[in-house]
Formats: sequence, C-alpha cells, structure tokens
Amino acid sequence: MITGIIIGILAGFIASKLTSGQGKGCLVNLFLGIIGGGVGGWLFSLLGITTSGRIGELITATAGAVFVLWLWNKIK
Repeated sequence: MITGIIIGILAGFIASKLTSGQGKGCLVNLFLGIIGGGVGGWLFSLLGITTSGRIGELITATAGAVFVLWLWNKIK
C-alpha cells in the first residue's frame, strides 16, 4: 500500500512537470497518480500494451495522469 501511494505521488508529480512544468502539491499529485493509474490501465488495455513491475506501474500511472491533465486543460 505504501508503495502504491509513493508510485501515485511520483506519477502525479511527473505528469504535472511534463504538462505544466511545475508540481501541483503532494495531495493533488497523489490524486492524479491514483486516477492516472486507472485511466492509464484502461488506455493501455485498449491499445494492447502490458506492463509489469513497479516501473511498469509508474509508466502506466504517469501516462494516465498526463491524459487526465490534458483532458482537464481541454475542458477548462
């Protein structure tokens, strides 16, 4: 569980840096990482991409969080 939280925070932070150049804060990064994990898993399954291990989880969550941020900026 702690590892999942850390991966979520890292994924949200990386996604924030990639999209806006700055972090959004620990709680927002965690939220982005958790939501990104679900969205990334869904997107990767649609594309037939599989990942494994902690690095795979980080990549999946980061990709999903980047997508969520992109979508949020389009809606705003």
